[in-house]
Amino acid sequence: MNQTYKNCQSCGMPLSKDPKRGGSEADGSKSVMYCSHCYEKGKFVLPDITMEQMKDRVKGKLKEMGLPGFLTGFFTRGVPKLERWKK
Repeated sequence: MNQTYKNCQSCGMPLSKDPKRGGSEADGSKSVMYCSHCYEKGKFVLPDITMEQMKDRVKGKLKEMGLPGFLTGFFTRGVPKLERWKK
């Protein structure tokens, strides 16, 4: 059974906010798990990034969008629970 994700399972971005509505698999189909910023053609865009680096990256993007610093921590606290980071 395919699970439907509301958020990218790498960075946490709502997939509805992705301009491409999701990343792409190797066969060109849409990824149901990852956004286009994290996943293209069946591969992670940043394959060697760590979870902490991803949190910092997302915080930086949120600040660029005008979110106050204290909110960026709130929005990134779920990153460790995403599928990509479950070990």
